[in-house]
Amino acid sequence: MPYGSRLAAMMTRRIGRECVYTPSARLALYLALRRWCRPGGRVLMSPVNDDVILFVVLAAGLRPVQAPVSQWDGNIDPAAVPKTTWRNVDAVLTTNLYGMPDRVVELRRRCDELGIPLIEDAAHAIGTHVDGQPIGTFGQAAAFSLSKHVAGMAGGFLAVDDVRTRRELELLRDDLLTPRRLRHDLTTTLRPLARSAVRSLHLVRPVWRTMQRLGLLERDDFRMALHAPRLAGSARHAPSLAAYEPWVRVDLHGFRSRHGALVRGQLELRMALLDGDLARRRAGVSLLAGTTWATPALRERTAHDGPPGLFRVPLLVHDRNALVARLVDHGVVAGYVYDPPLDDYAGAEFVEPSPDPSAARWFAAHTLPADPLLARRITDALTRELATPAHPPIPARTPEPDTTTKTPPTPLGQ
Repeated sequence: MPYGSRLAAMMTRRIGRECVYTPSARLALYLALRRWCRPGGRVLMSPVNDDVILFVVLAAGLRPVQAPVSQWDGNIDPAAVPKTTWRNVDAVLTTNLYGMPDRVVELRRRCDELGIPLIEDAAHAIGTHVDGQPIGTFGQAAAFSLSKHVAGMAGGFLAVDDVRTRRELELLRDDLLTPRRLRHDLTTTLRPLARSAVRSLHLVRPVWRTMQRLGLLERDDFRMALHAPRLAGSARHAPSLAAYEPWVRVDLHGFRSRHGALVRGQLELRMALLDGDLARRRAGVSLLAGTTWATPALRERTAHDGPPGLFRVPLLVHDRNALVARLVDHGVVAGYVYDPPLDDYAGAEFVEPSPDPSAARWFAAHTLPADPLLARRITDALTRELATPAHPPIPARTPEPDTTTKTPPTPLGQ
């Protein structure tokens, strides 16, 4: 029986696609990039994204091309991408930032016209739908995470269309897995329980401050240290996970460790609770969508389709960085801030910069990701802190038609 097949079957029943179980979403994404993109290819992606994803793309031997984004959700704005860029990219990678969906219908149409793959990063979007269709079913492949909605601190999936592709990817995954270690399995199992205990006992502030003082956090800021000379040297070995492991492993050292029955069993229990988790998130999103800090896009989506089960709710505030620091005193640690955008963070040596970075810079600097499970606490804290809502200075774009075509590439391994 293939590794993780019971978990994969649970996910297959949920979204209706063949699924490969992986120790993490970042490994799932690496598998997809290796399978559908040739080394040296150019991947269009949002610059408002986790830096780990940038390093996964680099590890796959690919050139990240930063796209203009929507000022309301940080996802790719297809109409703002220049025609010359569309003609010269080899794949598109979505973000579905915080669970707010990418414009997947438009992106899929353009990818089909160009003959290039659409790969969905659905790590934040396990409960997100577009026109009744789940995110993760629009592209050639989709990477999901169990460390987000069910707080498993490990586990992921790669969803694909057919059994043959799934089996090919299982073989590639098995080659990349590192041996199981009992100590790691115990740590992975206990960390979610410890985090829940810290919250239940109202110890978030002292624990977080102590970790900061002792230097136990891997990021001194929102982004990890780039170490540019070392990163440049790693390019000589790409595609290679091992060469980029110092960056790809940050915040999740066991991202490709083979999980034993202890970890997999806990994740099965957590997956069984996913629908309840999503219901609680929808209730929190409903509360946050009614606040003065919510984006118009969130309010419109909530009014039209009901509140989505977002991983985080993107609130737009002035003095975001100061608020993040002060929220710790209210027992709220606001993670998943992606500032500065990746092209400003990494520079032209490692990415192709966006032709219009203004919306990404503004969105990244003003977004406060709010956990919908803590909606009441967060709204109370922001009210006490007199948080001021932020409004973007630039108007929305008008979509323009694009009918460019491109010869389809041959997928890796075919």
